[in-house]
Amino acid sequence: MSSKVCARCRPSAVSRSLRSLLMPRAHRRSNSTKAEPAPNSQNVTIFSGIQPTGVPHLGNYFGAMRQWKKLQDGALDGTKLMFSIVDLHAITMPQDGPILRQRSAEMLAALLAIGLDPQKSTLFYQSSVPAHTELMWILSCTASFGYLGRMTQWKSKLSLDNNALPFTEEVTSSKLKLGLFSYPVLQAADILIHGATHVPVGDDQRQHLEFARECATNFNHAYPGVDLIAPQTITTPSPRVMSLTNPLKKMSKSTPNHRSRILITADEAQIRSRINSTVTDSMNLVTYDPAHRPGVANLLELLAQCDPHDRSPGQLAKDMGNEANLKQLKGIVGDALVGELAGIKERYEEILGRQGGKWIREVQEEGAVRARSSAEGTMRRVREAVGLGAP
Repeated sequence: MSSKVCARCRPSAVSRSLRSLLMPRAHRRSNSTKAEPAPNSQNVTIFSGIQPTGVPHLGNYFGAMRQWKKLQDGALDGTKLMFSIVDLHAITMPQDGPILRQRSAEMLAALLAIGLDPQKSTLFYQSSVPAHTELMWILSCTASFGYLGRMTQWKSKLSLDNNALPFTEEVTSSKLKLGLFSYPVLQAADILIHGATHVPVGDDQRQHLEFARECATNFNHAYPGVDLIAPQTITTPSPRVMSLTNPLKKMSKSTPNHRSRILITADEAQIRSRINSTVTDSMNLVTYDPAHRPGVANLLELLAQCDPHDRSPGQLAKDMGNEANLKQLKGIVGDALVGELAGIKERYEEILGRQGGKWIREVQEEGAVRARSSAEGTMRRVREAVGLGAP
């Protein structure tokens, strides 16, 4: 990325002072290299998955991808890292086949571009490991229907109230499909098939991890001796990155207005343009007040994610003091994001095109081989306990 800034974007003397205070040049990070501590023991297996939405945006990056990189960087010897592109989950809503394959490849290229190493982390497509769906069916035979009915995933996908119950007239008319309703069982199978001891989750996924533990408990009770592992939570204190055009909604690719989001492959000019046009309010000062000033709060949340000193959004606002205005805040946030995403675009494009696309397929295939091997040990014990296969 070019480091040149046009005359119109050059900071004022006050702005330069603020930039020096908030983002010391010697401490700027190009790609979040500070490692989050991994679970402090050996024989740990960490699993997580991400939907194949193509090139990720900042919400995907700060919410999951960067956490995976930190876990990889901080992992002890003997830690097994399993990161899956969950293409089977994606088809709970209708997909175009060729587009889904392309988006899966783009997501894998993005994971590699931010620094995930296929020699350290197993990267694979969920559909490349048939044991995921095999275990899902077996778990579904002991999973609680009532618990599934209380899950929020299918309700949010169909824009239903969280109090909606399955198979009422309201839900039937909304065309609830079995795959969407049973989505959490497949998610549980994703985790349990690899014997995951730890799963990084945000607040919106806690219910799903609790359900995975429930599935393990139900199965172990029905078939003593298998002892599927009930995973522990790795808390990832990441904010909900909100839309740049409507700060009351999460950043999403489904929003028609492309200016509502920033992709991790955006160039410097695009990052600055999107941040400069972010919806804020008429108060030309910097305070952290999510309830009354959500647009400004979203900018401060983004800045906090890039801060080398790990300050909270509220602390950053206090450190700016009364001298800062919203234009200066946007300039600082633009600087921070340009630094955070530096080099990703170039690495992404190089990876996606390496060997005419063959290299990225090889990475996925090698990851799938390791993932199938990882899953097979669990499936042998499950099949034997349930009574499947030849004696």
